[in-house]
Amino acid sequence: MQAFRAAVEAHDLDAVEALLAEDVVFTSPVVFKPYHGKAITAAILRGVTRVFEDFRYERVIGEADGPDHALVFTARVGDRQISGCDLLHLDESGRIDELTVMVRPLSGAQALQAAMGAQFDRIAQEAQEAQGRSGV
Repeated sequence: MQAFRAAVEAHDLDAVEALLAEDVVFTSPVVFKPYHGKAITAAILRGVTRVFEDFRYERVIGEADGPDHALVFTARVGDRQISGCDLLHLDESGRIDELTVMVRPLSGAQALQAAMGAQFDRIAQEAQEAQGRSGV
């Protein structure tokens, strides 16, 4: 999905949020239970941008006009280098209704979990504010 990749690479988080379906389901690589909804997913993605350093997409897998895409990336969390994949599914309107993130190695996932845990109060506040603005 070129629009998502371009928005992420440009650090245009408003554009990323605009690509999300209202009922998007986000599955984290470090949390068992998925998150439901645009507000929390957008807030988590904003948190990720504060945690990931040297983030770059390496390649995209999937047909340009198909509903399923995999974006392979590398990044750093603290002193841990990670590689991962964003798995996207698009609904009939072209919005992202499923976003699953996978990362490796285990030490990188653990560093990501700790860094995101430190962000989570801020993430929850951002999601609550977004829901308030949208009237949900």
